[in-house]
Amino acid sequence: MRFDLTDLRLFLTVVECGSLTQGAREIHLALASVSERIAGMEAALGAPLLERNRRGVRATVAGEALIRHARSILDQVEQMRGELRTYATGLKGRIRLLSNTAAMAAFLPPQLCQFLAVHRDLSIDLEEQPSADIVQALVERRADLGIVANITDLGPLQTHLIASDQLVVVASHSHPVARQSSVAFADLLGEPIVGMADTALETYLAERASRLGRQLDYRIQLRNTEHVAMHVEAGIGISILSDAMARTLGRDLAILPLSEIWATRRLFLCVRDFSALTPHANLLAQQLLQCAP
Repeated sequence: MRFDLTDLRLFLTVVECGSLTQGAREIHLALASVSERIAGMEAALGAPLLERNRRGVRATVAGEALIRHARSILDQVEQMRGELRTYATGLKGRIRLLSNTAAMAAFLPPQLCQFLAVHRDLSIDLEEQPSADIVQALVERRADLGIVANITDLGPLQTHLIASDQLVVVASHSHPVARQSSVAFADLLGEPIVGMADTALETYLAERASRLGRQLDYRIQLRNTEHVAMHVEAGIGISILSDAMARTLGRDLAILPLSEIWATRRLFLCVRDFSALTPHANLLAQQLLQCAP
């Protein structure tokens, strides 16, 4: 079975258009040529890829499998081209790094600044995502490195501990908890909460609350930390955040740790296989691992 890139692009275009005729028009090929190529793919596979009907075509079960693989292959080809193009601009490599919010708040910025200052021919594509999404992206080879919290199932990934991350309560100074040195999670379950829209943290806290037969009372959940701080300062509720994130809020708020042992999260550097990293991704991994406790 041998399909070339043109075959794969052609097949995806036909499926997306839902029509051989429209697909041929989109890729500027004659209809007969498109039909012949797809027939050749079906013959090589030994199974039909398209189901033809009066309204056009749609993928068979075998066709759906080919769609998944074709998209993956073509995405990798585009990534390869993008990386090779960087040689023409003087860059010798790009590193795709995904990070959760906690690491982005304080741990990563100085590390990346130091790395890029030393390795001036390298570039980093950095994106903030929830920990669970980062794990999935690494499994699917859509990133080189990821930094996640241990509140997420790390699945088949290889990991190294690189930092700790304390969960804290953020409250206005007029709130009763502001006068304490620390606070127990159970004492917060009757309080209105201003939540940070971090799926992994929300899931983690919900699981801890359920162990106590309770649930958190979210008055609002926001994606912007400054908006969280605004609502907390206005007395709308308290918030539970990572200490690193809480220290970036820039408002006069009380910050005190949760007293439970489980409130100290751990941040892990994750990859599919450390031994299979590209040379430039390995350089960044080694830099981050130098900070490991």
